[in-house]
Amino acid sequence: MNDRITEPGTPHASEPTPSGAARAPASAHASDRFKAIGLLLLALTLFSGLDSAAKYLATQSDLPIVQIVWARFAGQFLLMLSILSALPLSALIGTRKLGWELLRSLLMAATTAFNFLALQHLRLDQTVTVIFLGPLIVALLAGPLLGEWVGWRRFAAISVGFAGILIAVRPGTGLHPAFSYAFGAVMAFSFFVLLTRYLAAFDRPLAMLFYSILLGTFALAPFALWAWVWPQSLLEWVLLAALGTLGGVGHYLFIHAYRLAPAPIVAPFLYLQLLTMVTFGYAVFGQLPDGWTIAGSFVIIGSGIYLIHRERVTKTPVQPVDPI
Repeated sequence: MNDRITEPGTPHASEPTPSGAARAPASAHASDRFKAIGLLLLALTLFSGLDSAAKYLATQSDLPIVQIVWARFAGQFLLMLSILSALPLSALIGTRKLGWELLRSLLMAATTAFNFLALQHLRLDQTVTVIFLGPLIVALLAGPLLGEWVGWRRFAAISVGFAGILIAVRPGTGLHPAFSYAFGAVMAFSFFVLLTRYLAAFDRPLAMLFYSILLGTFALAPFALWAWVWPQSLLEWVLLAALGTLGGVGHYLFIHAYRLAPAPIVAPFLYLQLLTMVTFGYAVFGQLPDGWTIAGSFVIIGSGIYLIHRERVTKTPVQPVDPI
């Protein structure tokens, strides 16, 4: 999946969010802010390309989902090793919370697997609309899990956002079973984000990035190889190989965007991924969103942007971990 939206004020990432990266000072130059927004939009385009490639492979080829999910993680793992081979091993595996990092890696693998399963049956705009619930779920769970309780204004915004998803999916009109996979993806991703916020105080971003793809690369390998089906065309080979690159490069640009500008400046532009998803959905699959999905997504987006605003005016900044 994604890999798309995180809690208000922090980015989406299937990898570490800038809560553990160096945050840009409030006095960042306007040019840096424009660069940050541009990098974010490019990252979102790559993420939408990742989901489109996964959907194509899941629906237009005979490749099993486990093979597609594994290729996504294995490709990024090889990309990381080729780029970071000069760094000491301790820079990648150094952690003070190994058990929590492995759980976070498991959540990332579950997020991707559920998302790819949903993409077999749902449109791209439908899956991203469900993912937009991520910030609302994170804000709701941050109280009991992290002690970051929301006030009545943010709780009202969260309630409105959940009403938006009811508009989008219309559960009384024959809800497609694949929506359960989409909801599984957003729940796994929400816990992934909460763990990222917790671990950012202990581990460096590069180690968090490495651990986030570890289980997806190695734990899934036996299952992927057992179920392996050889791609039948050059296009299938290219798309399978591109999954890790799209995800890895997208996450690098994503994190760099949040280092150039403050999160409240950049975060509202995350919701433009709805446009990139709709564009890919129409260009590749000839699919367009229906009116209910558009209406529901705008309700959810409005709630998320309001949460970002409240985050900006009420939240005490957290001292970040120095990045590598």
